[in-house]
Amino acid sequence: MRIEHFTFNAFAENTYLLIGESKDTILIDPGMMDPQEEQQLFTFISEENLRPIRSMNTHCHIDHVLGIHAVNKQYSLSPEFHLKEQMVFDSCERVAQMYGIPYLAYTGQVRSLDVGDTIDLDGEELELRFVPGHSPGHLVFISHTSKAVIAGDTLFRGSIGRTDLPGGEHDLLLESIRNEMYSLPEDYTVWPGHGPRTTIGWEKKNNPFVRA
Repeated sequence: MRIEHFTFNAFAENTYLLIGESKDTILIDPGMMDPQEEQQLFTFISEENLRPIRSMNTHCHIDHVLGIHAVNKQYSLSPEFHLKEQMVFDSCERVAQMYGIPYLAYTGQVRSLDVGDTIDLDGEELELRFVPGHSPGHLVFISHTSKAVIAGDTLFRGSIGRTDLPGGEHDLLLESIRNEMYSLPEDYTVWPGHGPRTTIGWEKKNNPFVRA
């Protein structure tokens, strides 16, 4: 599996493309805030001859869902996320107004994701792990074949996701990271929702918020 990422919007959010050998592609956390960012992503997909087949979210804070409407319009893909994120998703229009950023609300079909679901990309399976604390229904996507963790806003290089937003819970996030992420092999690469990538091993030894 090949991983490409783009940094979008005023929150410097990382949007990911998981690309299989056949060019089938899963979009993760589409965060494009304006037509220029939309065009950047769509042009890359077109020039690389990629075939978007799913659009999934680790969670539904505003910076991670700004591009959902555009992705649906461009590729007819319905967003997929954990049911516990629905309330967060429904609040995004109000949150966007609070921040004064443009947001075109998506009102179409939503597909639910949960632990135990099978996510297949050209024979490479993604495991879903439930890692709440930053948000109530946060999921992490793991490819054991590629040793890759699409972590959303759980674990950053030397930091963790904030827990002062509605639905956040600090102790729960620490517990979730220890149980669901630090149990992974140390050489797995963590692709976070913001900032540079890191590894499980580096964070276990160096993260000041949650040590192994």
